[in-house]
Amino acid sequence: MAYKALYRTYRPLTFSEVAGQRHIVKTLDNALKTNKIAHAYLFCGPRGTGKTTMAKLFAKALNCEEGLGHQCNQCSNCLGINDGSHPDVIEIDAASNNGVEDVRDLIEKVKYSPIKGKYKVYIIDEVHMMSASAFNALLKTLEEPPTNVIFILATTEPHKVLPTIISRCQRYDFSKVEDKDIRARIQDILVSEKVDYDDKAIDLIISLADGGVRDALSMLDQVLAYSGNILKETDILDLFGLAGSFEKRQLIEAIAIGDTAKVIEKFLAFVENGIDIRRLNSDLLDILKDVLIYHRTKQASLLMVLKEEEALALTSLIPLPFCLSMIDILVKAQSDFRLVANIRSLFEITLLKLTSLNDLEPMDNLPLPAKKEAPVVAKGERKAPVVEQPVPMSEKKVITDDVKVEPIKVEAPVENTPVTKVEIVPIKDDMFDAVDPTLVNVGDMYQLEDELMIQIMVSGNRNEKLKLVDAWPRYKDLKLDEKLGLLAALLSDATPYVLTKDILVLSIYHENGAKKINIKANQHAVAQMIKPLLGREVFVYALHNKDRVRIERSFRELQQLKRLPDIKTIQIDLKGVRK
Repeated sequence: MAYKALYRTYRPLTFSEVAGQRHIVKTLDNALKTNKIAHAYLFCGPRGTGKTTMAKLFAKALNCEEGLGHQCNQCSNCLGINDGSHPDVIEIDAASNNGVEDVRDLIEKVKYSPIKGKYKVYIIDEVHMMSASAFNALLKTLEEPPTNVIFILATTEPHKVLPTIISRCQRYDFSKVEDKDIRARIQDILVSEKVDYDDKAIDLIISLADGGVRDALSMLDQVLAYSGNILKETDILDLFGLAGSFEKRQLIEAIAIGDTAKVIEKFLAFVENGIDIRRLNSDLLDILKDVLIYHRTKQASLLMVLKEEEALALTSLIPLPFCLSMIDILVKAQSDFRLVANIRSLFEITLLKLTSLNDLEPMDNLPLPAKKEAPVVAKGERKAPVVEQPVPMSEKKVITDDVKVEPIKVEAPVENTPVTKVEIVPIKDDMFDAVDPTLVNVGDMYQLEDELMIQIMVSGNRNEKLKLVDAWPRYKDLKLDEKLGLLAALLSDATPYVLTKDILVLSIYHENGAKKINIKANQHAVAQMIKPLLGREVFVYALHNKDRVRIERSFRELQQLKRLPDIKTIQIDLKGVRK
C-alpha cells in the first residue's frame, strides 16, 4: 500500500478532534442539533487551518446514518466521505474548474436528488479563483438551491470573492491555530507513530508552521523521513536551513557591542550552513520585538520567542533607542529583499549598518528636551533647577531596564548569607545628606578576576536584586539635583546585575562610566549613594557590557560542563580587593 502523508492519515474524523477553531465547531454543532442549517457557507482563513476538513466533517454530520449531527465513522455514508468515494459529497477545485462552463455543468447536476445520503454537499475549494462570469452564473443557484443541496465555499482570500456571493452565505472566519493546539496534535501523532521527540523540536516546527496544522504535519513528515524514528531540533535546523536561537542571540549580542569581525564571522557560518537569509532576518526581528516588549512592560507572559532570562540579558545590552534603530534597519531590509538580485550582499550590508550604530551619537536623532516651566515645589522638598540646554553627554544611552539573570540559578542565598529585604522608600530630603558626592576622573581602579566574578554570580540573590532594580529608577529623579546630580546620573546609566550580601555588581553601557565607578577613590561615594535604597552598605563594582558578555560565556561553558563552584563552599574574601 502506498504511503499516506501524516496530514491525510491523521485528518480529524469528528468535530472533537479538530485542532483549534472551537468557535466554529460549537456554532456548526449547535446548528445541527437545532436543525438550523443554511443553504450556503463560506469558510475563509489562512492555509492549513482546517477549512476543507471542517467542510467534510459537516457533510458527514449531515449524512450520518445514526442521525443529523452524528459522526459515527462506521456507517457506509461516513466511511464513503472519509475515503472520498461518497457520490453525494462533491469536492471541486475552483483553481482548475473556474470557467462559466464548469459552473453551468455543476448547476445542471444540482437539480438531481442525492443518491445515497440525505444531503448533496458541494465543497468548492479556492473559490476566489473563479472568474467573474462563473460567479455570476452561480449566483441564482447559490441563493435558492434545492432543499437537499448545501454549498460550502472555501478560500484563503475572501476579499477576492464577489460581495454578492458573500452576502448569500454564512461566513466563518478560521484563525491561525494556537500553538498549544498544534503541540497537542503533534504529540498525539508522535505517540501513535512511536517516535521519540525533543520538546524544542516541536516548538521549532510550531514556529515554522505559523498557525497552520497542515504545514506543521507536512514538516513533521519531512523531518521524520530525514531523521528516522526520532525528532530532534538539530535535524530540523539542518533540513530547513535555519539557525538555532542561541546562535541568533549571539549574532545580536555581537551587533550590540559593535564587534564587526564577529558579526561577519557568524554570518559566514550561517551562509555555509545554507541558512535561509529571509528567515534569519525575520527571526532577528522577532527577537528584537520581544526585547522591545520587555523594555516597555517587563512582563514575561508577553514574550513570543525569548525566555525571561534571555530578554533580561538583551535588554541590558541593547538600550531602547538602539533597539528601535535596529528594528527599523531590519524592516527596511525585509522590504528591499524583493528589489535586489543578490540577497546575501544586501543582508551583509544590513549587518554592517547595524554594527555601525555603535559609532553614532546616541542622541543624534532624538529631539532636545522642550523648555519647561519651573515646577511647583512643596515645602520641605528638594528643589531641582530648571534645565533649558540640551541633554548632557552623561545622559546618553541611559539604561534603566533589567538585566540578564541566567547565570544566577540559585533559588536560595548561601546559608551564611542572610537576605536583607529591600524597602522601596520614597526619596526624602535627608536620605542622601550623608553622601559626599565628590568624584574623581583618574586614579587606581578595582579589578575583579573572572574566577571571582563567577563565584559572585553563583552566590547572587535574584529576588533581592529584582527589588533593587525596581527602586533603581529613583536615581533619575536626582539627576538634576545641584549636589548629587553627577553621581545620580552615573548610577542611572547603570543597572543592578548581581547582588550578594556584601557585593553589588552593576552592568553599564558606557566604558568610561564603568571605569569611573571602579576608581578606588570613588567607592565610598558610590556605596553611600546606594545604601539608602538597599538598606546596607556593599562593595560596588561595575562591568562594562563587553566584559559582562565575556564572563557570561565562561559561566555558560562551566555550567554545561557542570564545573561551576558549589554555592555551599564559596567564601568570597574582599580583603584583597577593598582598601
